[in-house]
Amino acid sequence: MGSVRARAAAGATAVVALALIAAGTAVLLVLRGNLQEQAGLQAEVAAREVAAQIATGTPYAELDLPDGEDHPVVVAGEDGRVLAAGEDVRAVDGKPVGGAKRGAKGAGPGVSGDDEDDDRSGIESGEVDDDVAYRDGTADVDGKVADYRFAVIEAKDTRGGTATVRAGAALAPEQEAVGSVRTAMLIGLPLLCVVVAGVTWLVTRRALRPVEGIRGEMAAITASTDLSRRVPVPTSQDEVGRLARTTNETLAALESSVERQRRFVADASHELRSPIASLRTQLEVGVAHPELLDVPGAVEDTVRLQRLAADLLLLARLDAGERPADVRVDLAAMVREESSQRVADRIPVRVGELAGAEVTGSRGQLARVLGNLLDNAQRHAAGSVRVAVVREGAWVVLRVEDDGPGVPEDERERIFERFVRLDDARARDDGGAGLGLAIARDVAVRHGGSLGVRTGSVFELRLPVAG
Repeated sequence: MGSVRARAAAGATAVVALALIAAGTAVLLVLRGNLQEQAGLQAEVAAREVAAQIATGTPYAELDLPDGEDHPVVVAGEDGRVLAAGEDVRAVDGKPVGGAKRGAKGAGPGVSGDDEDDDRSGIESGEVDDDVAYRDGTADVDGKVADYRFAVIEAKDTRGGTATVRAGAALAPEQEAVGSVRTAMLIGLPLLCVVVAGVTWLVTRRALRPVEGIRGEMAAITASTDLSRRVPVPTSQDEVGRLARTTNETLAALESSVERQRRFVADASHELRSPIASLRTQLEVGVAHPELLDVPGAVEDTVRLQRLAADLLLLARLDAGERPADVRVDLAAMVREESSQRVADRIPVRVGELAGAEVTGSRGQLARVLGNLLDNAQRHAAGSVRVAVVREGAWVVLRVEDDGPGVPEDERERIFERFVRLDDARARDDGGAGLGLAIARDVAVRHGGSLGVRTGSVFELRLPVAG
């Protein structure tokens, strides 16, 4: 089944059908048991009435037996001989009884019993046994064979003779009641399943109507590639409404991501065009006039191009979700090593406090962050660049500060966007493409930390302590 509505209707119908079958079976079993118990009680009452007559000395030929069709009764002696039988009772369980009261006519109490047999039963003369045995069987009453529930009780007459009274109660009412209930269930179960299937289909169709609207709009968005469109949001506060809102949030994030990607490609193309065009011009001039070739300028343009390509590749890896290495890095040792290698800086880097603390991540990427922050400080410092590492609870803080004019407060977040430069001309002359701080923040975030401007000229990199 490819339809959710069909699967829901089929599942609900199957569950209801199984539940009804189980409940119906239980009802039939309970009903049948109760009716059989009632029939057994009726049979026991009839048997005890006859047994009481025997115990009080009533001759077998004069026993007042109930109607044979409703309660067939057979009284048998210890040797199995029929002492009395109900009117029109011809056979019980296929065994002939010899007619009503046949064999007992003229017989008085104790016809089949002897005093020597008094110890064969646990009851005394003139008593009725408290134990009752129940069994199902058939009886032929006036030529009609039917099912009965029999109660079997022993009694002793006043002469010490033991008689077994077997009285039955018709099971036809029980069978008719169970049959009627079974027929009603067999008719009602399919009808109820059809109703359940129809209601489930309609309810599911109504519930899934907004989902179909979402699907249709998503298909239209896919066909038109217009990410500014949004799916309809139902007024209900259920799962479908949350799905629509989440879908719109996803579309908004996707639109923003695509827009950033477009800007990134456009800015990268613009940044690459300048050094490539300059390098090509110088090489063409060198081919035509070798004496005019600006080799240092060509080298500088090549270095700029190399740095820009490296920055773009790193950003691409970060955007692809590249996870940093899981190694311990001593931040203080890294600062000392990286600072000692910057011998060509315009302003020497002063190293302040270096608290011993390790972080987890990629040493190469963290060194790249430090280098970008120092490069940014070198471009804006007047005469001082300082770096320090301090410990603040569960965080390690790397600070880079300079004595430059600082970053205006309203620009402290924008400078971390890609290809953003507060002084485009000066930054381009110094070789900056506006990617250094953006790369630094991306690396910080992927290491579980943050990067921001605390004051105008103090940059803070916060990373969690390893372990």
